Amino acid sequence: MKRRTTFSAIGGYQPFLFCIGMYIVALFFSIFICSAIFYVVNPKKGMAVAAKSTPEKSAMAKSGGQQVLLTVAK
Repeated sequence: MKRRTTFSAIGGYQPFLFCIGMYIVALFFSIFICSAIFYVVNPKKGMAVAAKSTPEKSAMAKSGGQQVLLTVAK
C-alpha cells in the first residue's frame, strides 16, 4: 500500500506560519498603539481649536471660575 503524502509538508511549516502571523498581529497593534500615543501628545489643529470652546469652559466662566462637577439643564 502506498501512503499519500500530500499534506505532510504543511505540518513542517506550522511554526514558521505561526511566527509570521504573530509578527503581523504585533505589527498591527504596535502601529495602532504608537499612532494613538502620537495623537495624544500632538493633537490635530482642528481638534485643539474645538476643545477650547467646549461647554464646560463656558459653564466654568459663568460660575465665577469655580469648577462645576454637575449641571442640570432646565
